[in-house]
Formats: sequence, C-alpha cells, structure tokens
Amino acid sequence: MSKINAVCVYCGSSAGTEPAFGEAAGCLGRIFAENGVRLIYGGGSVGLMGILADAVLAHGGKATGIIPDFLTQRERPRRLGQDLIVTRDMHERKRTMFERADAFVALPGGIGTLEELVEQLTWAQLGRHRKPILIANIDGYWDPLLTLVAHMREREFVPDSLAVNFLVAERVEDILPTLQEAVRGRVEAEEPMAIPAERM
Repeated sequence: MSKINAVCVYCGSSAGTEPAFGEAAGCLGRIFAENGVRLIYGGGSVGLMGILADAVLAHGGKATGIIPDFLTQRERPRRLGQDLIVTRDMHERKRTMFERADAFVALPGGIGTLEELVEQLTWAQLGRHRKPILIANIDGYWDPLLTLVAHMREREFVPDSLAVNFLVAERVEDILPTLQEAVRGRVEAEEPMAIPAERM
C-alpha cells in the first residue's frame, strides 16, 4: 500500500460535550472529499458520524456506511448520496470496515469507538495487519487512553517486542498528511486477517 484511498473513521453516535468535536468531524470530512479519500464509517446519520458523513458528501466526496441491521433504528443510517451496507451483526460490520479501509482514525467517541480502536491496535500488535492507526486527540480527548498505554508499557505488560504502534494527531489538518507519510514508500506485505469466526 503506497496511497491512502479509503479511511475507516471510528467516532461517536453522539456529538459529545465540546463544539471542537463536531468541528473536527466536519473538517475531516471536507479534507477527505477534497483529497479524493473515501470515508468508511459506521453508517449512522447522528452524532459525529452524521456530521462527518454530511461533510464528505456536501463537498463532493464518497462515503460508505456500514451498519448492522439491529442498529438501523437507533442510528438512522443515511440512505441518500452514499453506499450503504447493512450487515447481519457487529462482527460482519467490523470485518467489512477493515477490508475496505487503507487506514484507521479514531475521533472522539464512546465505548464502541474505544472497542473498535483497541481491536485494531491488538491485531496490529499481533502482526495481523500493517495498516496505519491514528488517534485524533481532539481537545485532549484521548489523553487518558494515551496515559494508560504508557502505564502498560512502564509496567511491562506491553514489552518492546510487542509495541503498540499507532499515530497521534492533535489537529485535524495533520491527520491525512500523517497517514500519507506512514504509507509513503511502503510495499504492501500484509497477511490476511486470520480472525477466529467467533470474533469477527
């Protein structure tokens, strides 16, 4: 992989407490559209997910929403102007998101966002993929997580031989350039995700 064509963004189905979160989602959507990067996301039309997708489409970009059937009432998927994939369950959703993305970004979000981010970090740590993972630390939202990871390393639960490699950007404008730099000149040499059926 030497070019970022599609990015999976994990983010909240609510907008959170800070205006900066929504502003970041809207700005990222515009940047993706202007650079021809397809958005892969959870498919909802509410919260940061909705703001992000609306911005991509409003600026002429492309979005693929992927949502499990049981969430279609709660998160109200946007059915116009984007590709929409309705999956049987969360496991199929996550696998589909993984397969269609060249990189992953975590904007602010809740437990679901955290779980999706940590799963990608885990599989990268175990050598199952080499796609870039970026934590968008908007307004310091992910500071507690970064502190926890540092604590794990200090206590040697994350040894150097199993380092959790991820990128961090404090500003939205730095997200895409950071991802592009991470893949520049890299020859794709990834193994297929060998995830047990009960997980994905």
